[in-house]
Amino acid sequence: MKVWIAHEAGRALLGELPADVDVEVYDGRSDYPSDPATVEFWVPPFLAQSKVTTPLRDMTSLKAIQLLSAGAEVWVPVVPPGVTLCDARGVHTGVTAEWTVGAVIASMRGFDLFARQQARHEWRVEWTTTAVGKRALIVGAGDIGEKVAEVLTALGVEVEKVARRERPGVHPIAAIDTLLPEFDIVILILPLTDATRGLVDAKFLSRMKDGALLVNAARGPIVDTDALVAEVASGRLRCAVDVVDPEPLPPGHPLWDLDGALITPHAGASVDGTLDRAYAPIGPQLRRFAAGEPLENVVSDGY
Repeated sequence: MKVWIAHEAGRALLGELPADVDVEVYDGRSDYPSDPATVEFWVPPFLAQSKVTTPLRDMTSLKAIQLLSAGAEVWVPVVPPGVTLCDARGVHTGVTAEWTVGAVIASMRGFDLFARQQARHEWRVEWTTTAVGKRALIVGAGDIGEKVAEVLTALGVEVEKVARRERPGVHPIAAIDTLLPEFDIVILILPLTDATRGLVDAKFLSRMKDGALLVNAARGPIVDTDALVAEVASGRLRCAVDVVDPEPLPPGHPLWDLDGALITPHAGASVDGTLDRAYAPIGPQLRRFAAGEPLENVVSDGY
């Protein structure tokens, strides 16, 4: 059974595999290491854009794709029938939650403002707001959303959650318009699907409370960037975003220069140890696949 993985360092992270499993490295940029028509299990690179899916047309024996990230939106539309797509749900929960909570604190406490003052060697106290005692609405109640809720609650933030399906402690997404005006912080941690693309449009933003903070730790196209720029430029809302649309954000884009915008370059999981975390479930998944057992984290309905 032939397996392609995206990183040479990943070999040592797979653990012991059955003798008939042949692992090769294909980084998505170099020439194929062997005939792609004989690959049955593929681990493609991180944060793959659509061009990285091109080898699918040559992988005529492919049976399973195991992603290194939780986002599967690039792959869902192009995975051939009969190929099982699995994501890395839960792998990046801690570090992404860390970025999200850090972004909330940095924005509300004005760390970006003070960083600009530091660059000018300027010592000036500015009064900021705080997350303590505020209300946060988390849109997306998966692993990361639950971890963010846990940490924010410990800081004294009142947290409520919204998801596609209503369940105890989680509002249905249909209630979003009613909920938005009640919250100081709105955090997006949900997958990009046909249903969520453009969810945060001008109407959504207009329903948010004056002075509220929008945090996007999800995917850029969930937010209408022009509508967000208009609201932040007016001073009515602020934002902290790790993802944008378009991405990368072009030089000269108006979002760069807004005082109320904190921007990081899709770096939520770009930290040390990421490769170890990402490959940790790959070995067990390969062993399940080789044994003909059901795979974990199978993508269904877009995520």
